[in-house]
Amino acid sequence: MASGLAAELKDNLKVDAKLTPGGGGVFEITVDGDLIFSKKSLNRFPEPGEVMNIIQAS
Repeated sequence: MASGLAAELKDNLKVDAKLTPGGGGVFEITVDGDLIFSKKSLNRFPEPGEVMNIIQAS
């Protein structure tokens, strides 16, 4: 999941995503220090393209 999302961001936005190992089911995405997606808060993984849409909208 995370590596596929990192590849999607690199291919579409030309950015390198930094994957940081975590534990306890935490899957969070931050951009420039701002939390834009939290699996823990939403109790789900992002849908395909969802993170891209959030980044492009900001």
